[in-house]
Amino acid sequence: MAFPIPPPIEPMLAKPQPEIPTGAEWRYEPKWDGFRALVFRDGPEVYIQSRDLKPLNRYFPELEAPLRAIGRPADRFVLDGEIVIAADGGLDFEALLLRIHPAASRVAMLAATSPASYVAFDLLAEGDRDLREKPFAQRRAGLERRLAKPPPSVQLTPATDDPATAQRWFAVFEGAGLDGVIAKRAGLGYVPGKREMVKVKHQRTADCVVAGFRWHKNGPGTMVGSLLLGLYDAAGELQHVGVTSSFTEARRRELVTELARLRRNALKGHPWRQWKEAEVEWEGRRMPGATSRWNRGKDLSWEPLRPVRVVEVAYDHLQGDRFRHATTFVRWRPDRKPETCRYDQLEETPPALLADLFGAG
Repeated sequence: MAFPIPPPIEPMLAKPQPEIPTGAEWRYEPKWDGFRALVFRDGPEVYIQSRDLKPLNRYFPELEAPLRAIGRPADRFVLDGEIVIAADGGLDFEALLLRIHPAASRVAMLAATSPASYVAFDLLAEGDRDLREKPFAQRRAGLERRLAKPPPSVQLTPATDDPATAQRWFAVFEGAGLDGVIAKRAGLGYVPGKREMVKVKHQRTADCVVAGFRWHKNGPGTMVGSLLLGLYDAAGELQHVGVTSSFTEARRRELVTELARLRRNALKGHPWRQWKEAEVEWEGRRMPGATSRWNRGKDLSWEPLRPVRVVEVAYDHLQGDRFRHATTFVRWRPDRKPETCRYDQLEETPPALLADLFGAG
């Protein structure tokens, strides 16, 4: 194989910003909620690389044929983009998570029943030319030519230089599973591993019950790693919705003392008692102490706390009935009663269709 640029390559990253930047130099794209992936193509050879520099081919075998069908059989190029799975007109991140499975038969079955797509948003190399030092506007033009007639399962991400259009994407298409908006300077080169782009994501706050915690990996017994969050559903059951872990080392040590009284007799009558006793997947749901496909080998054991304290956290959006990403600690809420921390406080996102986004783009 003679890829134009040999893998692995660290993808260029984005730094968060609260508002969409404006000005003639900016170009805007939707922020896709999938798996970041670089595609290396040398004729019939296709290599798919993850954000953390690992191969992804075995988890998404159905993408190799469409990626091989781009352009002519002997073409060579490197793309940057995102692997997504669409269902009912929107993105399904949980379906992506199911793909990271050790059994090839399981992956093959899922590839047939819920096939993935690749959304391309940058062109890093073409033929023997390394394009990373070229301005983004030039790379985008090359990408548009390269994907003028893409095969099924490959999409060119919509792009615009109109901030009003970007703002509309941000406001409307969250219901289709989009994660926000990415802004790039037209003259920007591709800088691997550097946060040279801007990402604007949805930020909201919620009041949650603190029902447990995990020790920090660097200080078990002396530092709190994360707080386990819960919300009450319509049936009055406390559901685990995620964690918050945005604390300094000094604050982590202070939390050990602050939470000590809540640890006493915490398991008696605790709503997650069965989960603590089992610390495995129960009824198909990922529990506070259970492992996931992304963190096998990590110690995810947890300590119960009497669910009497309330914390306000900032989050971007829900994935199913859980926070999609780790939340950010805002403040304690001694004025809130735990039983008032329900799902109905969360902002509902109206549904939208990905087809509308591509039509608008």
